[in-house]
Amino acid sequence: MKYQRPTGTNDVTPDEIAQWHEVEAVFVELCRRHCYGELRTPIFEDTDLFIRSVGEGTDIVSKEMYTFDDRGGRSLTLRAEGTAPAVRAYLENNLMQQDPERLVKLYYIAPIFRYDRPQAGRYRQHTQFGLEAIGSDNPAVDAEIIQMAVEFYSAVGIENAALKLNSVGCPTCAPEYVRALKEFAAERLDRMCEDCVRRYAENPLRMIDCKSEQCQAIIAEAPRMTDILCDGCAEHFAQVRHYLDIFGIAYELDPYIVRGLDYYTRTAFEFVAEGIGAQSSIGGGGRYDGLVEQMGGRPTPGVGIGIGVERVLLVRRQLGVEEGQPARSGCFIVTLGDAAWEAGLKLAAQLRAEGLRVDLDYRRRSMRAQLRHADGESFAQALIIGDDELAQGVVSVRDMESGEQEQVGMGELLQRLGEAGGHESDALPEV
Repeated sequence: MKYQRPTGTNDVTPDEIAQWHEVEAVFVELCRRHCYGELRTPIFEDTDLFIRSVGEGTDIVSKEMYTFDDRGGRSLTLRAEGTAPAVRAYLENNLMQQDPERLVKLYYIAPIFRYDRPQAGRYRQHTQFGLEAIGSDNPAVDAEIIQMAVEFYSAVGIENAALKLNSVGCPTCAPEYVRALKEFAAERLDRMCEDCVRRYAENPLRMIDCKSEQCQAIIAEAPRMTDILCDGCAEHFAQVRHYLDIFGIAYELDPYIVRGLDYYTRTAFEFVAEGIGAQSSIGGGGRYDGLVEQMGGRPTPGVGIGIGVERVLLVRRQLGVEEGQPARSGCFIVTLGDAAWEAGLKLAAQLRAEGLRVDLDYRRRSMRAQLRHADGESFAQALIIGDDELAQGVVSVRDMESGEQEQVGMGELLQRLGEAGGHESDALPEV
């Protein structure tokens, strides 16, 4: 029987993992510099968490969640997005530490599960870099989140990430916009898709998200939220743009960026890039000032972003961003003969205990094949042990970059390797 990975999922093999490590390292370092702490939440949550936060009328809840009953009859859902679990953890673990004015900065690297039609850069299980800043309504926090994303994209070689910016208002002004949108759509429903007809009744804002070209053409003529913002939202949006100008971040005002989740208020934004087909979004987020209260906490503002890792890697490939060659490191032990093989096994264990990257050829091939393998795996040195070396109590150390070779006494080997590769420790015991 032949097994294959589930539709809409992907394997990351050892040949590909280096680029994942590269972008992860950039993201983690960026979070460290901006004082964001790492959060890890369960891979599944109470289903109601997503229904209440994301919104029952959204496509995520109505079509895309992986939901199941456990043996106790509890309805659980695989993580469908990152913000709701982060807010749940913020409340449950008292991360605000009883200080209502404390700004809690969180980041996570987490798998997200959505049942959707697979296509380039869009998987049913994908990985997301997430940032959440909970505890301040200062527009500068919105700008900081956006600035971090800009810095991240630039650092991983994506210079064509365009920022689209909007405000979706607040509970004071958003209802007026919904009424205006419904009045506009009422006379045009017969020309809109079946999903938008449903959205008209359940959640009119989702009509703006529709990907149908026919519906997009209609919505392009719809009223704009930014035209009817209340004074508070208009001022907040102006300040966000002001701080983006201070940071030197270019943006495009797009009145049809509303995001696909119900908890967003005020700022909404999306980063898009060319080269990955219809799914051009490589990250997006916004403000969610009512979510903490909705989930049982005191009124607490928040803002965040999610960045799709697979899409970032896809764009990098489309742009021809070259993966950095791995630096040579560690030692490959080349053994010739049975006695040398056992000595090599013992030496490998000792070197690994000292923190070095070490391997040897368990197939026990020829010296030439072993050296070729050591070169292909980017080892810095080959440690050659044969009968002559054993008799003399030495190891032949070959520099895999230059090809130079010298014999080193076993008692001085670790010091010699430290000089070559920046590793310092005591001398090894005799093999």
